[in-house]
Amino acid sequence: MPLPVEAVVFALIGLLAAAAALFLVPEYYPMARGLTIGTGLVSALLSGVITRITLANGHPATTVLITLVCTGLLTSVLARPDLATKHGSHRRRRHAA
Repeated sequence: MPLPVEAVVFALIGLLAAAAALFLVPEYYPMARGLTIGTGLVSALLSGVITRITLANGHPATTVLITLVCTGLLTSVLARPDLATKHGSHRRRRHAA
């Protein structure tokens, strides 16, 4: 695949990874949504290009898979589970009777 097509695929991976993080565990991301989406987008583009260069354009499926994993890992760096317990969680706590 040519680089412009792969760049669009990488951008979509980043946007989907960030949107999934915000949708599945929004309490872990108390900062602005734009920061999480921007981090997902930039991390997907950077990891995609680095992976493409490293693998020498030979394996597009592997490049996309590695980009997906790297984007998930780099987007999760922003997660703050310690703040989620203070602001309330989606899990209900049982109170002692």
